[in-house]
Amino acid sequence: MSESASVSSGIADRYATAVFDLAKEGKELDKLEANLDDLSAALASSPELTDLIHSPVYSREEQSAAISAVAAKMGLTQTMQNVLALMASKRRLFVVPQMINRLRDLIADEKGEVTADVVSAVKLSAAQSKELAKTLKAKVGKDVKINATVDESLIGGLVVKVGSKMIDTSIRSKLNSLQNAMKEVG
Repeated sequence: MSESASVSSGIADRYATAVFDLAKEGKELDKLEANLDDLSAALASSPELTDLIHSPVYSREEQSAAISAVAAKMGLTQTMQNVLALMASKRRLFVVPQMINRLRDLIADEKGEVTADVVSAVKLSAAQSKELAKTLKAKVGKDVKINATVDESLIGGLVVKVGSKMIDTSIRSKLNSLQNAMKEVG
């Protein structure tokens, strides 16, 4: 990990821990989780919002006013609105995506859940996601929340990552293995 990534991670971790503790104390973890989903969706769908949190062109005041207006319009909890305003005043909005990820991890730990990142060649149906979560729960021993994405270059199969463990059953990886084996023979 680069030094700047490590510093960003540390900043995000401190903010996430503070927000989590306040939400837990106020019994607002469910609201916080919904806020994180809304905020992630907003960042994914709005290049302007992404630009706002990453661009050094905007002044502290502009960032603070804009993020406060967005947070209020989205109906984020007062705790989340306050921390976003504080982050803007400290020029720390660039760590919001990392803070969201860390908060999701803290909430999952609190609930006894684990998140599985699943990449498939085609979109998984609800039944497939449910069955995969059930299978993973049997292996991991915790409730599993599926974070599914699609990568057509896999051709078929799945790549499942739970914590530090990864299972790659994609056709792409099997073809790569076969190609490497053939190179060794020839």
